[in-house]
Amino acid sequence: MGTILAALIPVVLLIALGHQMRSRQWLDDGFWMPAERATLYIFFPALLVVSLAKAPLSGLPVAEIMAVEGLVVLLVLGFGVVLAGPLTRPPVGLDGPGLTSLLQCATRPNTYVGLAAAAGLWGGDGVALIAICTAMVVPLVNLVFIPVMLRWGRSDGGQSMRWSAVARSIVTNPLIIACVFGIGLNLTGFALPAPVSAFLDILAGASLPLGLLAVGAGLSLRTLRRAGVSVALSIAAKMALMPLLALAMGHALGLDGLSLTACVAYAALPAAPVSYIFARQMGGDAPLVATMLSAQTLAAAVLMPAWIVLAGGM
Repeated sequence: MGTILAALIPVVLLIALGHQMRSRQWLDDGFWMPAERATLYIFFPALLVVSLAKAPLSGLPVAEIMAVEGLVVLLVLGFGVVLAGPLTRPPVGLDGPGLTSLLQCATRPNTYVGLAAAAGLWGGDGVALIAICTAMVVPLVNLVFIPVMLRWGRSDGGQSMRWSAVARSIVTNPLIIACVFGIGLNLTGFALPAPVSAFLDILAGASLPLGLLAVGAGLSLRTLRRAGVSVALSIAAKMALMPLLALAMGHALGLDGLSLTACVAYAALPAAPVSYIFARQMGGDAPLVATMLSAQTLAAAVLMPAWIVLAGGM
């Protein structure tokens, strides 16, 4: 446990620093959106390319890892859809947009935090495993939430969406492109020229600190005053049920060691900030998402180390 906390404490401190930088206006508000875009489109893709290109994928249970993560997402989402009726009645009392926000925050993982924790705990091998999880989950959640938003979101948010736009958002997602490119380099054995490889290494080094600062900048402690049953349910689903299912399925599919631990840790990640953007664009309850994101990010400091220990990661 001490080793895990030692690796995760810098992650928590960077998130806290980002929150202080934003709340105390150490930097202008105009800094954060370009910083987030640079992280999403440049720095994190560079990290994924470098990690996957160098990872020993031939020795990794890629199919099993992707199967676990994909099934866990579909199961939790399925539970939520089946329970849609009770969730819209007291004591939860969510309306349709609120239900979509709960479902998003119960399934979308914050890849920033996952990559940072993996790099601190397990180095390049851990980052490669988290990247494999990302390659499965990111396109899946972007696909499955379209019918969910069309069914329960506000009509003015979802009616303008088209399947072609969804497909375009998936194939142009920089994290997916980086995963495909890095895996392609690995499988073909093609080695990047030394200057290009060094350039990507430098970009990758900027990804984790800047990404975590951005997560902290988006953290709103004031929204936690709205926390209620639905927020507690989002934590229970995302950071208790999902990793529990991942642990059980991982064992069933023969995963062990670091592969199993990475699967469980990925499932236990707090929800992704993109959930907020998705809610705004497709008719969800964006303020409720902000509250859930804040609560889950804080809960991760306790729950993620516990799941890593339970999975046998240290």
